[in-house]
Amino acid sequence: MRPLKKQLLVAAIAAITGVSACTTVLAADPIRIGVAVGLSGANSVVAPAVVQSSQLAVEQINASGGILGRQVKLEITDDASGAVGAQKAYDSLVFQKNVDAIISMETSAARNAALPIVARGKKPLIYTSFYEGKSCSPWMYINGWVPDQQVAPVVDYFQKTAGAKSFYLVGNDYAFGRGMLDFTAKYIVLHGGKVVGEEYLPIDGTDWTPVLARIRAARPDALISATAGGAPNVALAKQLKASGLTLPYGNLAIDEGTAKGMGDVATGIYLSGSYLTSINTPENQKFLGEMQKRFGKDIKTPNELSEPQYEAFFLYKAAVEKAGSTDPEKVIKALGQVSFDGPRGPVQMDKSRHTPLAMRLGQIQADGSVKILQTFPDVDPGEQCPNIK
Repeated sequence: MRPLKKQLLVAAIAAITGVSACTTVLAADPIRIGVAVGLSGANSVVAPAVVQSSQLAVEQINASGGILGRQVKLEITDDASGAVGAQKAYDSLVFQKNVDAIISMETSAARNAALPIVARGKKPLIYTSFYEGKSCSPWMYINGWVPDQQVAPVVDYFQKTAGAKSFYLVGNDYAFGRGMLDFTAKYIVLHGGKVVGEEYLPIDGTDWTPVLARIRAARPDALISATAGGAPNVALAKQLKASGLTLPYGNLAIDEGTAKGMGDVATGIYLSGSYLTSINTPENQKFLGEMQKRFGKDIKTPNELSEPQYEAFFLYKAAVEKAGSTDPEKVIKALGQVSFDGPRGPVQMDKSRHTPLAMRLGQIQADGSVKILQTFPDVDPGEQCPNIK
C-alpha cells in the first residue's frame, strides 16, 4: 500500500472510531526486547541455545496475540562475553534502538558493565544466568540460581556419599569464579571440611596443566570448579581427563548443552542446577517438544542457561499486562508480583528480586545426558538485595 493511501486509511479509521490517527499508529508499534549475549568469546558455546529459546518464546507470544495486543520484536546483540563488549551492546540497545526491556544471559563481567547503562536509560532488565549472587539494581530482576541455592547439593553429596573431607577449588579469575568459590569455601569449612587449595585462571586462559599438577600434589578428596562456562569448561574437563586424575568432580558452571558437546570427557561430572531436560513434567515435555518442532535438526540442547531465558519473556509479558503498560517504572514494580509456571516449575522473582527454585543434583552420563540423583524443592535464594524496593 502506498504511504498516502495508508495515511488516508488510518485517518478514515480514526474518524469512524474516534481514536486519533497518532494513537492508532502507535498501538501497532512492536514491543522491542533486547537480548545481549556472548555470540563471541567464552559464552559463544552456550549462546546459540539462548538465542533459540528467545526466538521460540517470542514466536509463541506473538502467535497468541502478543503483549497488550502488540507484537514483540527481538533485538539481539553480541556482548563478546565481557565488559567492553557489553558496554557497546547496551549502548546500542538502550540509546540507539530504544528497546522497551532487556532479557539477557551474560557473564558477570558483562552484567556488571551493563548495569550503569541500564540505570541511565531506565530500562527493565531480567538477568537470566546463574551467577555468584548479590548483584543489585533498581532496574534488574534475576531468575537464575545463586550460590545459596546451588552449592550445598554438591558439597553435601561429596561429604556424605564419597566421604570427602578435603576439597580443591579452581575457577576463572573474575566476579563469578571468585564469588562462587568464596561461598563454596565458607560452606565447606562451616560443615566440617577443609580447602587444601584454591586456583584461578584468567577468563580467557586455556592451560590448566600447572593447576592440575598442584591438585595432584595436594591429593584432595574432591575437586570443585567455577569457570566462566562454555569454552573454559571444555578446556578444563579435557585436560583433567588427560591428566589421569580420578576424584569426585563437581562443576558449578557447566550446563547440559555444553556437556553433550564434550563427549566422554564430561562423563561422571556432578552438577547442581534448576533445569535439566530430564525433568519429568508436562510443562517440560511440552517445552522440549515445541523446541524440537521449531528447530528440528538444528536444535541446541535446552539447558540451565537457555531455559530461564525462555521463561523470562513470559514473566515480562505478565508484568506488562499487570501494569497495563510498558512504562518502565510500572513494569519494574510488577515484575516481583507475577509468576510463570514453566519447564522447571513455578517461578516468581519475589525474594530480594530473585526466585526460590527447585534444585536438582545430577551426574553427567556417557551420552551427555544428566541423571537426576536428588531433587530439593523450593530452595530459597537467601537475602540478595534486601535494600532494593
